[in-house]
Amino acid sequence: MNALMHYAPETMGLPRAGIIHRLDKETSGLLMVAKSLTAMTALTRQLADRGIKREYEAIVYGHPAPFGIVDAPIGRHPTHRTKMAVRPLGRASETHFWCLPRYGGLAHMRFSLVTGRTHQIRVHMQHIGHPLFNDDFYGGDKIVKGTVYTKYKQFVDNCFKICSRQALHAKELGFVHPSTKEKMLFNSELPEDMAQVIEKWRRYSQFKNAED
Repeated sequence: MNALMHYAPETMGLPRAGIIHRLDKETSGLLMVAKSLTAMTALTRQLADRGIKREYEAIVYGHPAPFGIVDAPIGRHPTHRTKMAVRPLGRASETHFWCLPRYGGLAHMRFSLVTGRTHQIRVHMQHIGHPLFNDDFYGGDKIVKGTVYTKYKQFVDNCFKICSRQALHAKELGFVHPSTKEKMLFNSELPEDMAQVIEKWRRYSQFKNAED
């Protein structure tokens, strides 16, 4: 927030420095900031009315279904207060997903958020048995799928070093401009760390298929 106010001083007088929605720490990609109270009010209303398009890409363990919906309420974890979890009395939470190419024990995925709960994608994917790669909060920082052989473990550890965070990227952001009413759509390229991991697993998968 301090960096934002230095970069755009007009945000200093706004609540949360004009930030409309946040990204989890170490999640890359697009977020939205308003530079006036009028814009902030309009964009916050769009977000509440589910009028803002937010799509993400991630690397997850396993081979999820080609597409699907996770509709499971999310609340604070009962024992770990910094974590979230699927809870019967949690807030309604809905995530749509599409499985992109699969490589060995990983899958490249696309997500669209209907709601925007804290850690939503990370919690929902852990809930259905496909935690995000190297997500140390939700069980993705260890080998979830695959063999336990030393060479495989070394390969995964090397990939952890390349992408030393949860493999989650805010890919696409769409909204209606608060003053011109023009439909806006922004796209962010997959960052280098995630792209490298995907490429390494693509080659690994080809090698294993050739061996088989």
